[in-house]
Amino acid sequence: MKNNLDNWFEEQRNCFDIAEPAQDHEVRFLDKLNGTTVNKTPLRKLNWWRPLAAAAAVLVLVFAGYSSLNTPVNADLATVSPEMAKTQDFFTKAIEEELYNLNEARTPQTQKLVNDALKQLKVLESDYSKLTKDLTESGEDKRVIYAMISNFQARINLLTSVLEEIESIKNTDYENQLL
Repeated sequence: MKNNLDNWFEEQRNCFDIAEPAQDHEVRFLDKLNGTTVNKTPLRKLNWWRPLAAAAAVLVLVFAGYSSLNTPVNADLATVSPEMAKTQDFFTKAIEEELYNLNEARTPQTQKLVNDALKQLKVLESDYSKLTKDLTESGEDKRVIYAMISNFQARINLLTSVLEEIESIKNTDYENQLL
């Protein structure tokens, strides 16, 4: 093995830099060492705002999740019982059907009547949302449940009466056209 290394060094002798440095080499080195400052890379300042911002975002998410768990969800008729869920579905479908019929019956002559009906319907819907809050707070009080059902019935009655009035306006217009 030693022979192998000796042979290798002999073969590579011309590749090594074995020349002596120039006589003023040491002086030039010391001048450079003392005269010029070494380019120091500036210490990187820590940006404290980034970790703090991330921590604040995590805290906001945690508190938002915690507060949403403690916020009571507004109950509606469907949460009371399966029968009330069926009742709510029935009324909701009936109201949607009447609204569709009302929008189909809209004409320039009945535009004001339809707009007034929609405003009254929004008032009834806001009353219903108040009733859902009351139901959550009261713990399924029968009076609140009855008021919610009455609200559904009032909405349907409003829509059917408006549709009947629109039909009478259309019939009157048709009769006037015949005369």
